[in-house]
Amino acid sequence: MTKLTLGTHPYLLGFEQLERLVERTAKTGNDGYPPYNIEQTSDRSYRITLAVAGFTESDLSITVEDRQLVIRGRQVEDGEGRVFLHRGIASRQFQRSFVLAEGVEVGEAVMENGLLHVDLTRHVPETVVQTVRIKRSGVK
Repeated sequence: MTKLTLGTHPYLLGFEQLERLVERTAKTGNDGYPPYNIEQTSDRSYRITLAVAGFTESDLSITVEDRQLVIRGRQVEDGEGRVFLHRGIASRQFQRSFVLAEGVEVGEAVMENGLLHVDLTRHVPETVVQTVRIKRSGVK
């Protein structure tokens, strides 16, 4: 017995890339840092909020790569000349990835009180009805 997947199911044509997206998402392996929220702000919009205390705007980068939103953070070590008796606040780099569905666009990003807000909007395509003309084989 063969295993049916999205790419091999007879009624789902052209969904091979969806299967690859699911595999890619499973491989991101985020370690939980930084913590984040995803909220739906309207029927067609979302907001991703990351807790990035200690990072400045210049320490962060936001890119969209192959329908994947990638947020990276890298702090510059400024500990030169500083002696820590205890260091509980580590400056560590991170990368958070979110796979975007077809039609989802990244809007603005805002830093506020140690939180990075990234707004997303989903555009619903118009329904298109297409009639396909049937030709008779062998007759011109």
